[in-house]
Amino acid sequence: MRAGAGWLLQGQGRPGTRRRAGARAAGTDGRAAGTAGRATEALTRGFEALRPRLLRVAYATLGSVTEAEDCVQEAWLRLNRVDDPAEIRNLEAWLTTAVSRLALDALSRAQVRRERYVGPWLPEPLVGDASAQDPAQRVTLDESVSMALLVVLERLSPAERTSFLLHDVFGLPFAEVADVVGRSPAAVRQLAARARQHVEDGRPRFPPTHAEQRELVAAFMAACEGGDMDRLVALLDPGVVWRGDGGGKVASRRIARGSLSVARALVNFARRPPRRLGIAAVNGAPGLVLRDADGVLTVISFTVDGGRVTALDVVRNPDKLSGVREPG
Repeated sequence: MRAGAGWLLQGQGRPGTRRRAGARAAGTDGRAAGTAGRATEALTRGFEALRPRLLRVAYATLGSVTEAEDCVQEAWLRLNRVDDPAEIRNLEAWLTTAVSRLALDALSRAQVRRERYVGPWLPEPLVGDASAQDPAQRVTLDESVSMALLVVLERLSPAERTSFLLHDVFGLPFAEVADVVGRSPAAVRQLAARARQHVEDGRPRFPPTHAEQRELVAAFMAACEGGDMDRLVALLDPGVVWRGDGGGKVASRRIARGSLSVARALVNFARRPPRRLGIAAVNGAPGLVLRDADGVLTVISFTVDGGRVTALDVVRNPDKLSGVREPG
Protein backbone atom coordinates (compact mmCIF):
# COMPACT_ATOMS: atom_id res chain seq x y z
CA MET A 1 0.00 0.00 0.00
CA ARG A 2 1.30 3.47 -0.82
CA ALA A 3 2.45 5.32 2.25
CA GLY A 4 -0.25 7.88 1.62
CA ALA A 5 -3.05 5.63 0.51
CA GLY A 6 -4.17 3.67 3.54
CA TRP A 7 -4.74 6.55 5.88
CA LEU A 8 -6.48 8.54 3.14
CA LEU A 9 -8.84 5.69 2.26
CA GLN A 10 -9.58 4.74 5.83
CA GLY A 11 -10.13 8.28 7.08
CA GLN A 12 -7.18 8.28 9.45
CA GLY A 13 -4.22 10.60 9.81
CA ARG A 14 -0.97 9.60 8.21
CA PRO A 15 1.38 7.97 10.71
CA GLY A 16 4.14 10.33 11.75
CA THR A 17 2.67 13.37 10.00
CA ARG A 18 0.05 13.72 12.71
CA ARG A 19 2.67 13.79 15.44
CA ARG A 20 4.89 16.33 13.72
CA ALA A 21 1.99 18.64 12.94
CA GLY A 22 0.68 18.40 16.47
CA ALA A 23 4.09 19.17 17.94
CA ARG A 24 4.48 22.28 15.79
CA ALA A 25 1.00 23.48 16.63
CA ALA A 26 1.10 23.03 20.35
CA GLY A 27 4.53 24.60 20.95
CA THR A 28 5.38 21.78 23.29
CA ASP A 29 7.99 23.65 25.36
CA GLY A 30 5.33 24.07 28.04
CA ARG A 31 5.31 27.85 27.84
CA ALA A 32 1.84 28.08 26.30
CA ALA A 33 -0.64 28.78 29.04
CA GLY A 34 -3.98 30.36 29.79
CA THR A 35 -6.59 31.04 27.14
CA ALA A 36 -4.12 31.25 24.23
CA GLY A 37 -2.58 27.89 25.14
CA ARG A 38 -5.97 26.21 25.45
CA ALA A 39 -7.07 27.71 22.14
CA THR A 40 -3.96 26.40 20.38
CA GLU A 41 -4.47 22.95 21.85
CA ALA A 42 -8.11 22.97 20.76
CA LEU A 43 -7.11 24.00 17.22
CA THR A 44 -4.59 21.17 17.10
CA ARG A 45 -7.19 18.61 18.15
CA GLY A 46 -9.69 20.05 15.70
CA PHE A 47 -7.20 20.00 12.84
CA GLU A 48 -6.26 16.38 13.49
CA ALA A 49 -9.92 15.37 13.57
CA LEU A 50 -10.54 17.16 10.26
CA ARG A 51 -7.36 16.04 8.51
CA PRO A 52 -8.92 12.98 6.76
CA ARG A 53 -11.70 15.09 5.25
CA LEU A 54 -9.23 17.78 4.19
CA LEU A 55 -7.03 15.21 2.49
CA ARG A 56 -10.00 13.76 0.62
CA VAL A 57 -11.03 17.23 -0.55
CA ALA A 58 -7.52 17.98 -1.81
CA TYR A 59 -6.97 14.54 -3.38
CA ALA A 60 -10.33 14.60 -5.18
CA THR A 61 -9.45 18.04 -6.55
CA LEU A 62 -5.90 17.18 -7.64
CA GLY A 63 -5.74 13.42 -8.19
CA SER A 64 -2.36 13.40 -6.44
CA VAL A 65 -1.63 12.22 -2.92
CA THR A 66 1.62 14.18 -2.67
CA GLU A 67 0.03 17.44 -3.77
CA ALA A 68 -2.95 16.82 -1.47
CA GLU A 69 -0.58 16.41 1.47
CA ASP A 70 1.18 19.64 0.53
CA CYS A 71 -2.10 21.57 0.49
CA VAL A 72 -3.18 20.26 3.88
CA GLN A 73 0.24 20.97 5.37
CA GLU A 74 0.19 24.54 4.04
CA ALA A 75 -3.29 25.06 5.47
CA TRP A 76 -1.95 23.90 8.84
CA LEU A 77 0.91 26.40 8.66
CA ARG A 78 -1.50 29.19 7.80
CA LEU A 79 -3.69 28.21 10.73
CA ASN A 80 -0.70 28.59 13.02
CA ARG A 81 -0.07 32.10 11.72
CA VAL A 82 -3.55 33.32 12.74
CA ASP A 83 -3.05 36.15 15.26
CA ASP A 84 -6.16 35.41 17.33
CA PRO A 85 -7.38 31.79 17.01
CA ALA A 86 -10.50 32.71 19.00
CA GLU A 87 -11.71 34.63 15.94
CA ILE A 88 -12.13 31.34 14.04
CA ARG A 89 -15.78 30.55 14.76
CA ASN A 90 -16.04 27.50 12.50
CA LEU A 91 -12.76 25.60 12.19
CA GLU A 92 -14.09 23.08 9.66
CA ALA A 93 -15.28 25.84 7.33
CA TRP A 94 -12.03 27.79 7.76
CA LEU A 95 -9.81 24.79 6.99
CA THR A 96 -11.97 23.47 4.16
CA THR A 97 -11.90 26.89 2.52
CA ALA A 98 -8.13 27.18 2.97
CA VAL A 99 -7.40 23.69 1.60
CA SER A 100 -9.84 24.13 -1.28
CA ARG A 101 -8.27 27.43 -2.34
CA LEU A 102 -4.80 25.92 -2.19
CA ALA A 103 -5.93 22.87 -4.17
CA LEU A 104 -7.67 25.05 -6.78
CA ASP A 105 -4.51 27.10 -7.25
CA ALA A 106 -2.42 23.93 -7.47
CA LEU A 107 -4.82 22.42 -10.01
CA SER A 108 -4.61 25.51 -12.22
CA ARG A 109 -0.82 25.24 -12.21
CA ALA A 110 -0.91 21.48 -12.75
CA GLN A 111 -3.05 21.78 -15.86
CA VAL A 112 -0.17 23.49 -17.67
CA ARG A 113 2.15 20.60 -16.78
CA ARG A 114 -0.44 18.00 -17.72
CA GLU A 115 -0.79 19.53 -21.20
CA ARG A 116 2.88 18.61 -21.75
CA TYR A 117 2.52 15.16 -20.20
CA VAL A 118 3.58 12.22 -22.36
CA GLY A 119 0.44 10.19 -23.13
CA PRO A 120 -2.78 10.14 -21.07
CA TRP A 121 -2.54 11.61 -17.57
CA LEU A 122 -4.30 9.44 -15.00
CA PRO A 123 -4.83 10.18 -11.30
CA GLU A 124 -2.42 8.67 -8.82
CA PRO A 125 -4.13 5.44 -7.67
CA LEU A 126 -4.82 4.66 -4.03
CA VAL A 127 -4.09 1.01 -3.42
CA GLY A 128 -5.43 -0.70 -0.33
CA ASP A 129 -6.83 -3.94 1.05
CA ALA A 130 -9.34 -5.52 -1.34
CA SER A 131 -10.96 -7.44 1.53
CA ALA A 132 -12.27 -4.32 3.35
CA GLN A 133 -15.85 -5.10 4.30
CA ASP A 134 -17.10 -1.83 5.81
CA PRO A 135 -20.06 -0.85 3.56
CA ALA A 136 -20.09 2.75 4.79
CA GLN A 137 -16.41 3.12 3.95
CA ARG A 138 -16.90 1.66 0.47
CA VAL A 139 -19.79 4.05 -0.27
CA THR A 140 -17.64 7.00 0.79
CA LEU A 141 -14.78 5.83 -1.37
CA ASP A 142 -16.97 5.12 -4.37
CA GLU A 143 -18.50 8.59 -4.26
CA SER A 144 -15.49 10.75 -3.45
CA VAL A 145 -12.29 9.19 -4.84
CA SER A 146 -13.28 6.48 -7.32
CA MET A 147 -10.98 6.33 -10.33
CA ALA A 148 -13.95 6.56 -12.70
CA LEU A 149 -15.07 9.83 -11.10
CA LEU A 150 -11.57 11.29 -11.04
CA VAL A 151 -11.06 10.51 -14.73
CA VAL A 152 -14.33 12.27 -15.61
CA LEU A 153 -13.34 15.27 -13.47
CA GLU A 154 -10.18 15.67 -15.55
CA ARG A 155 -12.40 16.88 -18.42
CA LEU A 156 -13.70 19.82 -16.37
CA SER A 157 -12.26 23.26 -15.80
CA PRO A 158 -10.70 23.84 -12.35
CA ALA A 159 -13.67 26.03 -11.36
CA GLU A 160 -16.22 23.43 -12.49
CA ARG A 161 -14.37 20.61 -10.76
CA THR A 162 -14.04 22.53 -7.50
CA SER A 163 -17.65 23.72 -7.51
CA PHE A 164 -18.98 20.22 -8.11
CA LEU A 165 -16.76 18.52 -5.56
CA LEU A 166 -17.29 21.02 -2.76
CA HIS A 167 -21.06 21.19 -3.19
CA ASP A 168 -22.17 17.80 -4.52
CA VAL A 169 -19.57 15.52 -2.93
CA PHE A 170 -18.49 17.32 0.25
CA GLY A 171 -21.72 19.17 1.01
CA LEU A 172 -20.64 22.81 1.20
CA PRO A 173 -23.34 25.44 0.57
CA PHE A 174 -22.94 27.49 -2.59
CA ALA A 175 -22.15 30.62 -0.57
CA GLU A 176 -19.02 28.95 0.83
CA VAL A 177 -18.10 27.45 -2.54
CA ALA A 178 -18.35 30.92 -4.07
CA ASP A 179 -15.83 32.17 -1.50
CA VAL A 180 -13.36 29.49 -2.61
CA VAL A 181 -13.84 29.85 -6.37
CA GLY A 182 -14.07 33.65 -6.39
CA ARG A 183 -17.42 33.74 -8.20
CA SER A 184 -20.94 34.62 -7.14
CA PRO A 185 -23.16 31.90 -5.62
CA ALA A 186 -25.30 31.96 -8.77
CA ALA A 187 -22.21 31.46 -10.94
CA VAL A 188 -20.88 28.50 -8.93
CA ARG A 189 -24.36 26.97 -8.99
CA GLN A 190 -24.13 27.00 -12.80
CA LEU A 191 -20.58 25.65 -12.73
CA ALA A 192 -21.67 22.77 -10.49
CA ALA A 193 -24.67 22.06 -12.72
CA ARG A 194 -22.49 21.80 -15.84
CA ALA A 195 -20.03 19.58 -14.03
CA ARG A 196 -22.85 17.43 -12.66
CA GLN A 197 -24.10 16.78 -16.18
CA HIS A 198 -20.64 15.64 -17.29
CA VAL A 199 -20.41 13.33 -14.28
CA GLU A 200 -23.87 11.87 -14.88
CA ASP A 201 -23.02 11.27 -18.55
CA GLY A 202 -19.94 9.31 -17.53
CA ARG A 203 -21.45 7.41 -14.59
CA PRO A 204 -22.28 3.71 -15.05
CA ARG A 205 -26.01 3.12 -15.35
CA PHE A 206 -25.79 -0.32 -13.70
CA PRO A 207 -22.76 -0.27 -11.40
CA PRO A 208 -21.70 -3.52 -9.73
CA THR A 209 -21.63 -4.32 -6.05
CA HIS A 210 -18.23 -4.71 -4.46
CA ALA A 211 -18.58 -8.51 -4.57
CA GLU A 212 -19.68 -8.51 -8.21
CA GLN A 213 -16.72 -6.41 -9.28
CA ARG A 214 -14.30 -8.59 -7.34
CA GLU A 215 -15.73 -11.67 -9.07
CA LEU A 216 -15.42 -10.00 -12.47
CA VAL A 217 -11.82 -8.92 -11.79
CA ALA A 218 -10.94 -12.47 -10.73
CA ALA A 219 -12.42 -13.83 -13.97
CA PHE A 220 -10.57 -11.16 -15.91
CA MET A 221 -7.29 -12.09 -14.23
CA ALA A 222 -7.79 -15.78 -15.01
CA ALA A 223 -8.58 -15.02 -18.66
CA CYS A 224 -5.44 -12.89 -18.98
CA GLU A 225 -3.25 -15.53 -17.37
CA GLY A 226 -4.71 -18.19 -19.65
CA GLY A 227 -4.57 -16.06 -22.79
CA ASP A 228 -8.27 -16.75 -23.29
CA MET A 229 -9.17 -14.21 -25.96
CA ASP A 230 -12.82 -15.28 -26.22
CA ARG A 231 -13.36 -14.99 -22.48
CA LEU A 232 -11.74 -11.56 -22.39
CA VAL A 233 -13.94 -10.30 -25.21
CA ALA A 234 -16.99 -11.58 -23.32
CA LEU A 235 -15.95 -9.67 -20.19
CA LEU A 236 -15.34 -6.42 -22.09
CA ASP A 237 -17.99 -3.99 -23.24
CA PRO A 238 -17.94 -3.51 -27.04
CA GLY A 239 -17.05 0.16 -26.48
CA VAL A 240 -14.41 -0.46 -23.80
CA VAL A 241 -11.51 2.01 -23.55
CA TRP A 242 -7.96 1.25 -22.38
CA ARG A 243 -6.07 4.28 -21.04
CA GLY A 244 -2.42 3.72 -20.23
CA ASP A 245 -0.24 6.12 -18.21
CA GLY A 246 3.48 5.46 -18.42
CA GLY A 247 4.35 9.14 -18.20
CA GLY A 248 7.11 8.64 -20.74
CA LYS A 249 9.05 6.76 -18.06
CA VAL A 250 8.14 3.19 -19.07
CA ALA A 251 6.61 1.56 -22.13
CA SER A 252 2.81 1.63 -22.03
CA ARG A 253 0.01 1.20 -24.52
CA ARG A 254 -1.66 4.60 -24.39
CA ILE A 255 -5.11 4.23 -25.89
CA ALA A 256 -7.08 1.26 -27.22
CA ARG A 257 -10.78 1.15 -28.03
CA GLY A 258 -13.20 -1.70 -28.60
CA SER A 259 -13.32 -5.17 -27.07
CA LEU A 260 -11.18 -6.88 -29.73
CA SER A 261 -8.44 -4.24 -29.68
CA VAL A 262 -8.34 -4.13 -25.88
CA ALA A 263 -8.39 -7.95 -25.60
CA ARG A 264 -5.41 -8.17 -27.99
CA ALA A 265 -3.58 -5.55 -25.96
CA LEU A 266 -4.25 -7.53 -22.78
CA VAL A 267 -3.10 -10.83 -24.29
CA ASN A 268 0.10 -9.18 -25.54
CA PHE A 269 0.58 -7.49 -22.18
CA ALA A 270 0.24 -10.82 -20.37
CA ARG A 271 2.22 -12.84 -22.89
CA ARG A 272 5.06 -13.24 -20.41
CA PRO A 273 3.78 -14.27 -16.97
CA PRO A 274 4.12 -11.46 -14.40
CA ARG A 275 6.37 -11.95 -11.43
CA ARG A 276 3.48 -11.09 -9.13
CA LEU A 277 -0.22 -10.53 -9.74
CA GLY A 278 -3.11 -10.04 -7.36
CA ILE A 279 -6.40 -8.31 -6.63
CA ALA A 280 -6.27 -5.12 -4.57
CA ALA A 281 -8.59 -2.25 -3.75
CA VAL A 282 -7.84 0.54 -6.20
CA ASN A 283 -9.52 3.74 -5.04
CA GLY A 284 -11.93 1.59 -3.05
CA ALA A 285 -12.95 -0.86 -5.79
CA PRO A 286 -11.41 -4.22 -6.74
CA GLY A 287 -8.58 -3.84 -9.25
CA LEU A 288 -5.25 -5.46 -10.10
CA VAL A 289 -1.66 -4.85 -9.01
CA LEU A 290 1.14 -6.64 -10.82
CA ARG A 291 4.89 -6.63 -11.30
CA ASP A 292 5.53 -7.63 -14.91
CA ALA A 293 8.35 -9.73 -16.34
CA ASP A 294 10.44 -6.59 -16.93
CA GLY A 295 10.10 -5.54 -13.31
CA VAL A 296 7.65 -2.70 -13.97
CA LEU A 297 4.88 -2.19 -11.41
CA THR A 298 1.38 -1.71 -12.83
CA VAL A 299 -1.96 -0.81 -11.21
CA ILE A 300 -5.17 -1.44 -13.17
CA SER A 301 -8.53 0.00 -12.19
CA PHE A 302 -11.83 -1.10 -13.74
CA THR A 303 -15.00 0.75 -14.60
CA VAL A 304 -17.85 -1.75 -14.82
CA ASP A 305 -21.36 -1.20 -16.14
CA GLY A 306 -24.00 -3.86 -16.64
CA GLY A 307 -21.60 -6.68 -15.82
CA ARG A 308 -18.94 -5.71 -18.39
CA VAL A 309 -15.76 -3.67 -18.24
CA THR A 310 -16.24 -0.30 -19.92
CA ALA A 311 -12.86 1.22 -19.06
CA LEU A 312 -9.41 0.07 -17.98
CA ASP A 313 -7.13 2.68 -16.45
CA VAL A 314 -3.59 1.34 -16.42
CA VAL A 315 -1.01 3.28 -14.40
CA ARG A 316 2.64 2.34 -14.98
CA ASN A 317 4.39 5.64 -14.31
CA PRO A 318 6.71 4.76 -11.40
CA ASP A 319 6.44 8.30 -10.01
CA LYS A 320 2.78 7.57 -9.23
CA LEU A 321 3.36 4.12 -7.72
CA SER A 322 6.15 4.62 -5.21
CA GLY A 323 5.27 2.76 -2.03
CA VAL A 324 2.46 0.64 -3.52
CA ARG A 325 2.43 -2.72 -1.77
CA GLU A 326 2.74 -5.58 -4.24
CA PRO A 327 0.51 -8.65 -4.08
CA GLY A 328 1.94 -11.47 -2.00
